[in-house]
Amino acid sequence: MEQYRMAATPEGAITYRLVKKRVKNLNLRLERSGEVVLTVPLRCPAEQADAFIVEKCRWIAGHLSQRREAPPLPPEPDRKTCAKLLGEAVLRVYPLVAGGGVPMPQIKLRKMKSQWGNCHYRQGYITLNTALARCPECLRDYVALHELVHFLHPDHGPGFCAAMDARMPDWRERRKELKRYAQALV
Repeated sequence: MEQYRMAATPEGAITYRLVKKRVKNLNLRLERSGEVVLTVPLRCPAEQADAFIVEKCRWIAGHLSQRREAPPLPPEPDRKTCAKLLGEAVLRVYPLVAGGGVPMPQIKLRKMKSQWGNCHYRQGYITLNTALARCPECLRDYVALHELVHFLHPDHGPGFCAAMDARMPDWRERRKELKRYAQALV
């Protein structure tokens, strides 16, 4: 069951799509279009859903404003140019992990909808999203290093963060900036 509702919040009225289905928890998401969607258990009262939206209104407003401030993107280059740009990013940051015994990985390119890259450290390769080629060089370098550091620390725990801090002290700012380019992930 779906319906549109409006919740009055301190940040202003928020219109959202309420979806009732067989789930255990309340799940809030923002669609790429900017639509706010709240999925709730079948027996959840609409008032509880409204209260949840009010509770999360600052988070919603913050994320919606980030999307409005998204920078203009150049068109996605052809595959050969993507391979060149992303390969250069890996080559620029590889020396930062080479001393830790990380072998130069194979680089694969793929269009992905929800992530900029991933690491398959056991198989010795990383996959980078072709949309990353539309982003500034400093952000391509951040993603490339992020994936290479997974060869040292496969998770995102304290060891991973410390390794990133040591190699790219401003990585958190770059990660935040990269979120502004989320519209490229389509």
